Amino acid sequence: MSKPFASTADTEEKPEILEVLADGVYALTTGGDPNVGAIEGEDFLVCFEARATPVMAERWLERLREHTDKPVRYLVLSHYHAVRVLGAAGFDAQEIITHTETRRLITERGKEDWDVEFGRMPRLFAGHETIPGLTWPTVTFDDHLSIELGGDRGTVELAWAGNGHTSGDIYAYVPKSKVLFAGDLVENGSAVYTGDAYHQEWMTTTLDRVKALDVDILVGGRGEIAHDRAASQRAIELTRDFLSTLLGAVEKIKTRGGTVEQAYVAAREALLPVYGGMPVFEHAMVFDTWRAWEELDGSGPGIWTPERDREVWDRLTG
Repeated sequence: MSKPFASTADTEEKPEILEVLADGVYALTTGGDPNVGAIEGEDFLVCFEARATPVMAERWLERLREHTDKPVRYLVLSHYHAVRVLGAAGFDAQEIITHTETRRLITERGKEDWDVEFGRMPRLFAGHETIPGLTWPTVTFDDHLSIELGGDRGTVELAWAGNGHTSGDIYAYVPKSKVLFAGDLVENGSAVYTGDAYHQEWMTTTLDRVKALDVDILVGGRGEIAHDRAASQRAIELTRDFLSTLLGAVEKIKTRGGTVEQAYVAAREALLPVYGGMPVFEHAMVFDTWRAWEELDGSGPGIWTPERDREVWDRLTG
């Protein structure tokens, strides 16, 4: 019997836990669902990630309003994936900030990604009928953008560390409190989705740049918050290990002249002992293997469509 498609069998609501990480710095973790965060400026908020729908965004903002009623001036989106961006309308932000490459990817494959992620993870799209359309940035940058928070609050530093989870992932770093919102460049207690990734660059130079930051608290894209420097470093290395193990297993089969189906079995077996019990493992393994195989062929990430999703899923798991 084939496995339930992607995360369609994951129908149980997850606990949502709001944590105050430092003065005016907040994160909401969601039991393996996408994490979100916020940083207070003197008279405004910087929010990090938008969730999948305005309804889901408003659920997060209701929790945040227990601590602050400041308006959202900046909404920072780490990358283009639908579960991270389509709730943007719920924030009523003055500016929506992404990497320049993320804007290109929204133009190229935003609608396809919307269809695909809704099909893969329907539970995350509560209130999907409230999504007004694709989310478009109002501000983009290439390498670095600094947001002044006002008073003695310091800055939020937005930066691109290199190709990784996608070609446009950015992080948000708060130097004063040494808090890093890493987005899906780092996971902590979750499997790593790499269906649109650049594994070789991500697991080397990109993660090296992230690791070089002076971080005491790290909020990854999914999973638990790392509350000290050692735990933050472990989360980065756990992500690196996942990528290295995945790519190594796929490359070994490919070098021997094997098939992508054999590579899926090998990669899953290699990662299962450490990561098998983590969120989205079975979901990720199919698309991760396919993308690793594609990358080893020298190709960039193909555009996922519902039809391609099902074809790849059935081929590797059927």
